[in-house]
Amino acid sequence: MYSRLRRPLAALAFVALAMVLPPATASTSGVSVVGARITLEPERHPESRAAKNAPRFMSVPTRAATLALRMIGTPYRWGGESPASGFDCSGLIRWAYAQVGVDVPHSSFALYDFGRAVSWRRIQTGDVLVFSGLGHVGLYLGGGRMVHAPQSGRYVEIVRLAESNYGRRLVAVRRVAPA
Repeated sequence: MYSRLRRPLAALAFVALAMVLPPATASTSGVSVVGARITLEPERHPESRAAKNAPRFMSVPTRAATLALRMIGTPYRWGGESPASGFDCSGLIRWAYAQVGVDVPHSSFALYDFGRAVSWRRIQTGDVLVFSGLGHVGLYLGGGRMVHAPQSGRYVEIVRLAESNYGRRLVAVRRVAPA
């Protein structure tokens, strides 16, 4: 089932990203973006080429968020930090930022103190969201949405903060790379 859902979920992820990014024209291997129109083309090994296919006109945090979106549908795995084996919440963030050259900790507790604090009013795409209990983190996408690896038995997904319990549980926003 996972393999059948990967392409439709990836397409949904790019549509979500197009909703939060300003209109632009770009082309990467496998994806063409013109304004809000997105075209997906087949890729042979998307995970191995993820970093070099991240559009260079985007800021580092936005590129990290774009790469995290490409992992929609990847299974949750506690301690996981790769597309091949799956991700836990902090592993997804660590992997996405590593692809763009930023080393972040693989621990939701450590991410609470990593980078610099940002107020909710100044949040930007690519900021790390830390939730109460410090046991969960997600990557902000803009428009009140985040991408995260939720829990065992589930898959990397996008959620709206206002329509989930995550909005009420947010305790910190961290900027881990310059915009």
